Amino acid sequence: MIVYSNTRFLVVDDFSDFRSSVKAMLTQMGAQHIDLAASGAETVALCNKSRYDIILHDYNLGDGKNGQQVLEELHQAKLIGPHCIFVMVTAESSQAMVMAALEYEPDAYLTKPFNRASLQQRLDRLVERKQLLAPILDALAANNQAGVLQACDSLLQRQPRLAPLCQRYRAKALAALGRSADLEAMLQAIIDERPLPWALVMLADHLLDNNDIDRAEALYEQGVSLFPMLPTLYDGLARAKQLRGEQLKAQVFLEQAVKISPNNPQRQAELGRVARANQDPDRAVRAFRQAVNLGRHSAFRDPEHHLNLADSLCAQAGDAAPGPKVLLEIRQTMDDMHNGWRDNDGLAARGELLQASALKRAGKTAEAEQLASSAAERLSTLDDFFSADTALQVAAQLRALGQNAQADQMLSSCVEIYGDDPKVMAGIAEQTSDPDILRSGDQAMELNRQGMALYQKKHFPEALEAFRSALALQPRNISYALNTAQSLLRLLLSNPDEALREECLDCLSRVRNMPASDARFERYTKLREKAESL
Repeated sequence: MIVYSNTRFLVVDDFSDFRSSVKAMLTQMGAQHIDLAASGAETVALCNKSRYDIILHDYNLGDGKNGQQVLEELHQAKLIGPHCIFVMVTAESSQAMVMAALEYEPDAYLTKPFNRASLQQRLDRLVERKQLLAPILDALAANNQAGVLQACDSLLQRQPRLAPLCQRYRAKALAALGRSADLEAMLQAIIDERPLPWALVMLADHLLDNNDIDRAEALYEQGVSLFPMLPTLYDGLARAKQLRGEQLKAQVFLEQAVKISPNNPQRQAELGRVARANQDPDRAVRAFRQAVNLGRHSAFRDPEHHLNLADSLCAQAGDAAPGPKVLLEIRQTMDDMHNGWRDNDGLAARGELLQASALKRAGKTAEAEQLASSAAERLSTLDDFFSADTALQVAAQLRALGQNAQADQMLSSCVEIYGDDPKVMAGIAEQTSDPDILRSGDQAMELNRQGMALYQKKHFPEALEAFRSALALQPRNISYALNTAQSLLRLLLSNPDEALREECLDCLSRVRNMPASDARFERYTKLREKAESL
């Protein structure tokens, strides 16, 4: 018999009578520690203060976050650990709601109404399962992936009936440890014996990440034939088609995924991006509208969704001037973005440029010039790094709006930050033939090449000097800063020196504003952690 006297409960529902009813049921089950909340915001606030063993959370809470969005945020912010039991409670049964909730994997799904006996029966089973999995969950909580594997092996010997659960934990641990061959062999063995949906998706994703498109695509297709209501399979097929350059087919699969599970803002945004690439602005507008609306209370709220919606609205007008309704929606969308990210001048400038472009096309020249000037002024004092694609887009917008000096400054900044990337330089060359811009990074790039060759030959002090010289010429270049920091760390490991450590941290500080989406961001994070630990 499960004892609940020391279990910490949180019951969340916007109806006070229901909260009181559930509290009474839990009290009859012996529970003594029960907190109540009426909204998703209260849930997050309480979970910031306390750790709960069991959360019974209503899905539909009226205005504000719904249960799915709360679960997203609790996971993102690491406010609940693997031992916590999260039960989604709802009276609804629509496919969209059910699929959205299940995609974020609550421990259970409980339909209203229910009585004490059914509640206790469900909770008893969940608690018993968590107790059996405790060694695995302990290792997960400590981020000890090797410990997860050991706990899985041990538990399988004692509790063979838990094999399906252990297999999934084991697969995730192998992936986290980078043991690709073992992961692939394990997943293939599971699929050969019985094609479980999670194993199909995980193996197909793994193969696609390793550019084995043919095998990945075959697995996704096998999955669709067996589990046609699983949206992640269509997401995977869309990604495979994009890698093949088949954008129209990618859009078809994303539309199927959205049809099955429409309440995922990231999926809607991906559909919007693909639709824009396919010059389908009508579909893009609908998708980005959904992404903005669904993201309003989500941990995955993203200002890029607002910017893409505004841009798609302009594209939807085609060669015609945007009408009053379109201009109004663009302005409202940019105002909404500004209210959500008030302290981000980069976003504010991009929003002003989009509005200025739409106003110019509509013949409202004076308003367009005013917004363009405001954007240029914001950009002149900006410390944040735009991604290379964003910087090129902003430069083109500035030039189209008559802000030539600021456009050239944006391109020069792009050369400094990303000038070692040939693709970026090709994009810059499409916008300017100015040799002072195009050739400004040549000397630094040559020094960086020399440094890399010296580093590979293990001539570490000489490599460091080359990297230092490159960074001195272009102090905000991400690659040069990371290469210099890595060379300094190499010397620090054998020769601890506070001055070298401070220099290393200074190099990393120069690129601290790099976009998190940059492929080098993980390297930056690891180098910073190592430097700070010395």
